[in-house]
Amino acid sequence: MQITNKIHFRNIRGDIFGGLTAAVIALPMALAFGVASGAGAEAGLWGAVLVGFFAALFGGTPTLISEPTGPMTVVMTAVIAHFTASAATPEEGLAIAFTVVMMAGVFQIIFGALKLGKYVTMMPYTVISGFMSGIGIILVILQLAPFLGQASPGGGVIGTLQNLPTLLSNIQPGETALALGTVAIIWFMPEKFKKVIPPQLVALVLGTVIAFFVFPPEVSDLRRIGEIRAGFPELVRPSFSAGEFQRMILDAAVLGMLGCIDALLTSVVADSLTRTEHNSNKELIGQGLGNLFSGLFGGIAGAGATMGTVVNIQSGGRSALSGLVRAFVLLVVILGAASLTATIPLAVLAGIAFKVGVDIIDWSFLKRAHEISPKGAFIMYGVILLTVLVDLIVAVGVGVFVANVLTIERMSNLQSEKVQTVSDADDNIRLTNTEKRWLDEGQGRVLLFQLSGPMIFGVAKAIAREHNAMGDCDALVFDIGEVPHMGVTASLALENAIEEALDKERQVYIVGAAGQTRRRLEKLKLFKRVPPDKCLMSREEALKNAVLGIYPHLADGVTAPSSEMG
Repeated sequence: MQITNKIHFRNIRGDIFGGLTAAVIALPMALAFGVASGAGAEAGLWGAVLVGFFAALFGGTPTLISEPTGPMTVVMTAVIAHFTASAATPEEGLAIAFTVVMMAGVFQIIFGALKLGKYVTMMPYTVISGFMSGIGIILVILQLAPFLGQASPGGGVIGTLQNLPTLLSNIQPGETALALGTVAIIWFMPEKFKKVIPPQLVALVLGTVIAFFVFPPEVSDLRRIGEIRAGFPELVRPSFSAGEFQRMILDAAVLGMLGCIDALLTSVVADSLTRTEHNSNKELIGQGLGNLFSGLFGGIAGAGATMGTVVNIQSGGRSALSGLVRAFVLLVVILGAASLTATIPLAVLAGIAFKVGVDIIDWSFLKRAHEISPKGAFIMYGVILLTVLVDLIVAVGVGVFVANVLTIERMSNLQSEKVQTVSDADDNIRLTNTEKRWLDEGQGRVLLFQLSGPMIFGVAKAIAREHNAMGDCDALVFDIGEVPHMGVTASLALENAIEEALDKERQVYIVGAAGQTRRRLEKLKLFKRVPPDKCLMSREEALKNAVLGIYPHLADGVTAPSSEMG
């Protein structure tokens, strides 16, 4: 088994250039997300280095760039805010938060080891769009305080919205102007320049230079990052709180699952650009190792980043070497140039994070969801509201539940149309001339009960309804030859129909039972009540035997017509 990601040197120039370009983009984003999370810029940088390094080395998508992302930062912000408030000291709370990051990594490793990768993204797009848009809205709201030049009031989204009048009345014009200028540069920078240099880096450098001269650090109280400690990070000892352990498990599960979704969705984007296919389970293990080591050394959680991945591929990156180069470049920056970040204004980073939040919102689907599907739009808007105002895990859980219920209802209605009972030739059922003849000979005393397609639990009601609507008869032919799968609920409904017919001393024939359907009926012990001579594979033979069982005189001198399809 190959443990590490495949690294080759056939494209060394492209991989080095891709890694360098991705590092340039990662620097301002890591600083912004570190500050936005509450852990500090240093935690954002180390998260970018460690998650990126281990995900590239052990992951299953060679071109994927992993680092702190907007969605992960939103959850990370809530985790840090909760535990720093509930712990004895802020330092202890931060240690617990980093432990949650380690636990999230362990969850991801377990998901990968159990080969759950293919199931992670199997949720409706309406739910994915809803919670991603909700996360974008949260990120935008959480940046309002630093955008306006003030410290966060606490209390998350609700706290920020409640304190919005106070924030607006105490607005700091200088910092707000820097934040607005940052957003304007990123938003309106011409495309031809964006291809040469990332607008986030341009905004970071220009904003810092302008702030340095207009608001000199010696005389201005403009809020800045402050000096980042150069050197390698210290090991964070896992810290657990007995009273908060359940909350830690839940937060780690949410963080881990969101990281899985974020990474694998980005892996799909990478596949479409490189015409390759990633290994989902291996990618989850790589992401898990990245977050485990990130938390262990005081970094925030990360996942696959779409922007960095796309830029890496477009710049020539084709193997995991590009991700390793990116991590190495960021490491050099931290070790050798950390002091240069001290004068970066927090308002500039707030502007960068604000624009990321706006970009996360799924504007394309928001504008046309109601035209595509009113029910889908209802689910999406509901998930957005729950994500912003309640909780991410609740939003996803409720969204998936409602979407599945609506899907099951639709599928059940479609499959219910394929549950039919006929006593004569019916154009809705494809019968041979011989089968039509035998049904006609039955003179309404022989009923054909046909099931077709997968029989999920929602079809059980249709089976019961069709069974209850049956008229009086002497023989029932249950045709299940076109049923590839029969769920427990549907099989119990069929069992009830068969047993009631037997109790009324009607002849019962079962046609076409094979594969999973036959095994299901065997477990219900139905074949002990229906003798072998009445369990047939031919519908024609079953109809013939049913008619002759009622009218034995027809066996004398009757020549069955040809078996051409009618």
